[in-house]
Amino acid sequence: MRYVVAVAETGSFTRAAQRCLVVQSALSHQIARLERELGARLFDRTSRRVRLTAAGAAFLPAARQCLDFAERAAAEVAAAVGEVRGRLSLGVIPTVAAVDLPAALREFRRRYPQVRVGLRMAASHELVEQVRQGALDLAFLGLPVTARPEGVRGHELARDRHVAVVAPGHPLAGRSSVDLATLAAEQFVDFTAGTPGRAQSDQAFAAAGLHREVAFEVTTAELMAGLIREGLGVAMLPSTYAPQLSGVATVPVTDAPGRVEHLVWSTAGLTPAAAAFLEVLGVPVS
Repeated sequence: MRYVVAVAETGSFTRAAQRCLVVQSALSHQIARLERELGARLFDRTSRRVRLTAAGAAFLPAARQCLDFAERAAAEVAAAVGEVRGRLSLGVIPTVAAVDLPAALREFRRRYPQVRVGLRMAASHELVEQVRQGALDLAFLGLPVTARPEGVRGHELARDRHVAVVAPGHPLAGRSSVDLATLAAEQFVDFTAGTPGRAQSDQAFAAAGLHREVAFEVTTAELMAGLIREGLGVAMLPSTYAPQLSGVATVPVTDAPGRVEHLVWSTAGLTPAAAAFLEVLGVPVS
């Protein structure tokens, strides 16, 4: 199963063998043996590429899940004798601000050097789905105050309000505050439509009966800041996150939308590594 996953992810028997630290002939032999046992080919092989067959695509998710369970079982045994190891998969929104994540990971690494940490950045709705599916151990989310993460367990980290983010030379940059009606006249840079990060602003303008023009849709706050610096638009971002961006100015918004940051995990429970990370953060497991 590990060999199948490696070939699927690398698209090459040669690179898969290198990743798995075996000779290619041994890897190919084991996959061919598995295919005989299953009675179906898992890969279409040509001189130029390797790709999954329909049977391989059906086999891959279960193979990954089995490998995850095997790794978790080994981690549980290690934890039973006082050792935390294995893997920690973290999902992170682009604007996480309630936790100093680099500092927390430094402390976690100091305490548990045998844990491998994987970070995945995505929108909140994608991250919570990956937690539900078991692809992530923990995820940091940012949601409108009217929304709650469903199908997972979790802890509310912080509440915040948005501020306007503009170029330093923008006419609004020197204002002590601004309201949504004034901002509605501006061109906006925002996250992709339909994501929770975008919904917070969309809902606020809609509730105020205002229409705004989103000229640019982006997936990261850093790119958003770059477009703002070039004078291509303004944005609204959480007040605790906005100071992390360079070369922009922030202005309080009197009727700004709010945001709640959550840390969530699976209803199936926590891996030893995930539980250890919550301990580092000081997050109670309810």
